[in-house]
Amino acid sequence: MEHSLRAARVATFVYFVLNGTLVGMWVVQIPAIEDRVGISHATLGGFLVLLGVGAFIGMQVAGHLADRLGTRVVVPASGVLCSAALFLPGLPRDPWTLAGALLVFGFGNGCLDVSMNAHAVHVEKAYNRPVMSAFHATFSIGGVIAALVGAGAGMSPAATLGAAGAVGIVTALVSARGLLPSTPATATTATTAREGVQAPAAKSPTAPRRIWALAALALMIMLCEGAANDWSALHLKTVLGAPASTAAFGYGTYAATMTIGRLLTDRLSARFGPVAILRHGSAMAATGITIVALSPWIWPAFAGWALFGLGLSGCIPQLFSAAGHTDPSAAGTNVSRVAGLGYLGMLAGPAVIGWMTHLVALNHTFLLMTLLCVITAATAGILRTGSDRTRELAQSSH
Repeated sequence: MEHSLRAARVATFVYFVLNGTLVGMWVVQIPAIEDRVGISHATLGGFLVLLGVGAFIGMQVAGHLADRLGTRVVVPASGVLCSAALFLPGLPRDPWTLAGALLVFGFGNGCLDVSMNAHAVHVEKAYNRPVMSAFHATFSIGGVIAALVGAGAGMSPAATLGAAGAVGIVTALVSARGLLPSTPATATTATTAREGVQAPAAKSPTAPRRIWALAALALMIMLCEGAANDWSALHLKTVLGAPASTAAFGYGTYAATMTIGRLLTDRLSARFGPVAILRHGSAMAATGITIVALSPWIWPAFAGWALFGLGLSGCIPQLFSAAGHTDPSAAGTNVSRVAGLGYLGMLAGPAVIGWMTHLVALNHTFLLMTLLCVITAATAGILRTGSDRTRELAQSSH
C-alpha cells in the first residue's frame, strides 16, 4: 500500500510538471506565432480570452467526469488531450484558425488542471497530511523547463509544439499506471451507505455555500496573481525607471519566492493548519504589495514583490485542498468550481489593473490587491475544521 501511495504521489507530480510545461511551451512560442499569423498585440489579447474561456469550460466538464468516472481515467485522458492540442496553435496562418486552436488548447488545459488537482486531493487524503502545495510548486518547475527547452529549440513553432505534445502524450500514458484507483461518486455514496458510514458533510445544504465562499477567495487571490504576472516588470520599468533587463527581475523575484514558498507550505500547514497559512500568507502578501505600491525606490520594490509572492504561495493550494476535502465523492466538481472562478480572476486581474490606470497611477492601482489580501486574511476562518479547532485549543493550553 505504501509503495502504491508513493507511486501515486510521484505520478501526480509528473502531471503537474507536464501541465506547467505544456502551458509554458505555448507561452514561449507566443511572439513567433504572433508574427507568423500577422496579428496585433490587441488581437492576441482577445484571443487569449478565448484560451481562458476554453479552460473554464474544460474545468467544469472534467470536474464532473472525474467524479463520475474516477480521476484515474480522466487525468491521463486529459493529459493526452492537452498534449495533442498543444500542436494546434503552431499550425495556423490566419487569425480565426488560431482562435479556434487556442479554444481547443484551453479546453484541454482546463481538463488537465482540474482532474490532476482532484487526484491530488485523493492523494493528500490517503497521506493524511498536507501535500498539495508541493504539487503546485512543480507546476512552476514545468514552466521553467518550457522556458529552457522552448527558447533553445531553434525550430518552427509547429515543430517545437508538435515535439513537446508528442512527449506529453507518452508521459501522460506512461504515468497513468501510478495513479490511485479511484471510485466514481455514485459507487462511493453506495459504499458509505452500505457500510453505515456517515455521508460526507458536503451533502448538507450548507456545503455549496462553503464551496462558493472558497471560490470567491480563489477569485481574489488569483486576480492578484494574474496582475502580478502581467504588471510587475512594467511597474519597475515605467514607474521606477528601471532598465528593461532589471525590470524583468521583478516578475522573476515574485515567481521564485512563490515557488520556494509552495515547497515549504506543506510542512507549515501540517504544523499550524490551513487557516494560519491563508491568514498569515495573505497578510504577508498585503504587506508586500503595499510596499510595492508606495515605495519610490527599486530595491524596496523588489523586496515587496518577493514578499508578495511568498505570501500568496500557499493560499491557492489551501483553497483547492479544502474544496476537495469538503466532499471527497464530489472532489472534481468542487475543485472545478473553485478553480474555475479563480481562473476567471486570473484573467480579469491584468485587465482590471489596466482599466484603473486611467484613473490613478499604476503603482497606486496595486492597493486594490492590498484590499483583496486583507479581505482574504479576515475571512480565512472559512477553512477551519474540527481538527483545526483541536490544534488551536492544544496550542492555547501550552
